[in-house]
Amino acid sequence: MSNRVIIGGQWGDEGKGKIVDAVGEGVDWVIRYQGGANAGHTIQAGGREHVLHLLPSGVFHEKARCFLGNGMVIDPWQLRDEIVALEEQDVRVRGRLFVAASAHLILPYHRRLDELREAKLRRRNIGTTGRGIGPAYVDKAWRHGMRMGDLLLPKENLERKVIEKVLDANEALSELYKSDPLPAEVIAEELVVLAKSLGPMIVNPYEALAGVREGRESALFEGAQGTLLDFDHGTYPFVTSSNCSVGGAVTGTGLPPRCLGEVLGVFKAYCTRVGNGPFPTELLADEAECLRQLGGEYGATTGRPRRCGWFDLLAGRYAVDLNGMTGLYITKLDVLDSQAALQVAIAYELDGQRLESFPVRAELLTRCRPVYREFPGWGSATTACRRLAELPGPARRYLEFIETSLGAPIRGISVGRGRDETIWTPNGVNAA
Repeated sequence: MSNRVIIGGQWGDEGKGKIVDAVGEGVDWVIRYQGGANAGHTIQAGGREHVLHLLPSGVFHEKARCFLGNGMVIDPWQLRDEIVALEEQDVRVRGRLFVAASAHLILPYHRRLDELREAKLRRRNIGTTGRGIGPAYVDKAWRHGMRMGDLLLPKENLERKVIEKVLDANEALSELYKSDPLPAEVIAEELVVLAKSLGPMIVNPYEALAGVREGRESALFEGAQGTLLDFDHGTYPFVTSSNCSVGGAVTGTGLPPRCLGEVLGVFKAYCTRVGNGPFPTELLADEAECLRQLGGEYGATTGRPRRCGWFDLLAGRYAVDLNGMTGLYITKLDVLDSQAALQVAIAYELDGQRLESFPVRAELLTRCRPVYREFPGWGSATTACRRLAELPGPARRYLEFIETSLGAPIRGISVGRGRDETIWTPNGVNAA
């Protein structure tokens, strides 16, 4: 089996978890390579709904080993809770989960700094999840952070290191935000306990992934968030703190580019965004609420209502080209079943000029107005469809237009939450 990278093609929340779960059968490794518990994948498996924040969606394939890469920032309390929750539901995790020793830790002061900074910025805030992601990456860049490998230190050394870090953070909390100090010794004691539980999972990533590097083992790389939230290539500053485009799969694992194989993009049949920042095709008031209710558009991590809008071809082409996507998956087509008409942004207008490429700069994108092409709705349920020929004609033409415009074949179409509620089109919808 060739290796695959699964990447979000929009602002995250595209339904990547279901696609990873669907195509992950038979792989040796499912690898998460960036971000932290700010991600949320909702999976239907074993008749239950599971929400994952750190663990890869491939954890539900019993034969696959799961890996948390060095590009991640990991909250050890969250990781423990997620493991326990799954094992209570008879999903075996220990013995199958491996964590890069070089992945960075999120500690309680990172979460506190995140919350206080967002509150201080008020209307100018980014809209983070408050999970400490950004401050942890700041510590990484400052070469001041702790890494998962530190949990393997002798007890006294680990305690001392944690206490020093918390005391340093308490000074910043006091000086910048007039905040009460965090209990350094309590945090250190808790981390020592966590180290006993998580220590056996911590490995040297170069050694652990040698089989993938040498071509003896297969891998599915699972991205979090989406291309337009990429730290370097997204709508900065309204982005996440890591590289969620294809480059992150290399830097976040230590594997060479030749190991990546296919690059597969996941797109909703419409667009959503959580948090602040420009969103040219955003719908307002009743139209947005209609899509939100039909699609259950609330953040898996925060529960916040997602902003909803029409499909954006300019943003989509940008994501396809930037990542070199070789195939696409379209999710939530069924959410559009009751729409009388659909709009697709085929261009923007900016200060009286027509744009046909995506302007990444947030200050420009904020002023862009979409130029739409209208498509008729299909007015019938698609959830029972399992073959492309069973879809209503207007739904097929909508998908054919998106495929042609994005320039990559649509390999699958999700028409419901369940594993089996998918139409597989390996050669694309126009070739069928």
